[in-house]
Amino acid sequence: MFSSLKNLKVANFARNQLFAFARGNDGKVHVSSTLFFSLNARVNSDKKLFTPGPLSCSSTVKRAMLRDLGSRDAEFIETIKTVRQKLLDIAGVSAEKFTAVLLQGSGTYSVEAVLQTTTHRKSGKVLILANGAYGQRMKKICDVAGIQYDVLGFDETEIVDVQRVEEHLKSEARYTTVAIVHSETSSGILNPVESIGQVVKKYAPNAFYFLDAMSSFGGVPLDFETARADFVVSSANKCLEGVPGFSFVIAHKQKLRSCKGNCCSLSLDLVDQLEGLDSSGQFRFTPPTHTMLAFSQALVEFETEGGVSGRAKRYKTNKSILRAGMERLGFRELVADKHQGYLITSFYCPTDSKFDFEEFYMRLSDLGQVIYPGKVTQTDCFRIGNIGQLYPDRKSVV
Repeated sequence: MFSSLKNLKVANFARNQLFAFARGNDGKVHVSSTLFFSLNARVNSDKKLFTPGPLSCSSTVKRAMLRDLGSRDAEFIETIKTVRQKLLDIAGVSAEKFTAVLLQGSGTYSVEAVLQTTTHRKSGKVLILANGAYGQRMKKICDVAGIQYDVLGFDETEIVDVQRVEEHLKSEARYTTVAIVHSETSSGILNPVESIGQVVKKYAPNAFYFLDAMSSFGGVPLDFETARADFVVSSANKCLEGVPGFSFVIAHKQKLRSCKGNCCSLSLDLVDQLEGLDSSGQFRFTPPTHTMLAFSQALVEFETEGGVSGRAKRYKTNKSILRAGMERLGFRELVADKHQGYLITSFYCPTDSKFDFEEFYMRLSDLGQVIYPGKVTQTDCFRIGNIGQLYPDRKSVV
């Protein structure tokens, strides 16, 4: 039983262990000094971030920020140009048909920018396919912005069901945008966005198909052509392992330009931002120069690791190590294996009344390990990420 969290012991913790539990004779999970898995985080003396972002970055990415460049500096403008092209390369789309629009701010800024830009001020209406907190965040954005919308909701531990989407669009297809989260970070679910895209374009061919790929872009393969995606957003500080500071939109050029005049926000107008980037090579407003320099280095390291396939391989290995150790100790995963990805995993909290997540979290943090609390509304759980500068240590389970 959890006699006291003060008894938590971790051997050789400073090097590479996350935390330790054991399963007792009663079958329940208890605190133990037994180590259950090992992931080596190459982040010097910083805390190890077992989170979905911001995440641990390499020392070389962080060192890249130790320079000052002006926003109109020729080198910085060239950096912007190179980054935009490399993002299209990662997406596997051509510069003739698609463009990469960089936007200051967190990933949510780009999510709102797409919703604002693609929705006509008078006649626009969005369909949000929601099965977690980030789908619900789209709803809140629409509420605040005064955008008309419908929400087709699904259980937080289940994927968005393709058949239900099809049935809904058969009866109501007058949407200008259909939006979905690819990797629902609140639970770890990976939604079937390619199959859903086929349905969207069949029954609502004039609607824009918008993917929030915040925590999946660069770590999970995505076929734009099969998905029929028009707008895909992500952030610098997820699977591409940069630092926070800007997000980006991979957008179908023609469809983005058709949205001119829609956006009710100056800062979030993607058409205006694109026109600025294309005409001068610059951001309209003060750019995140240091973040961009770090991201440029992060893309070099991404390519060196083997791109999407190489990064996915490491993340999958991290996930298998985590799963093996947690299963051995009796922890249960929140999401069924057939529905979850490998970027972040949610686990049920122990039911012992003496377990307190806040104390658990703080004690781990004091020892240099950072995990995330749960973000689903119906279940007491916590989350452990597998992305960032976390490397398998011989796939070992100690």
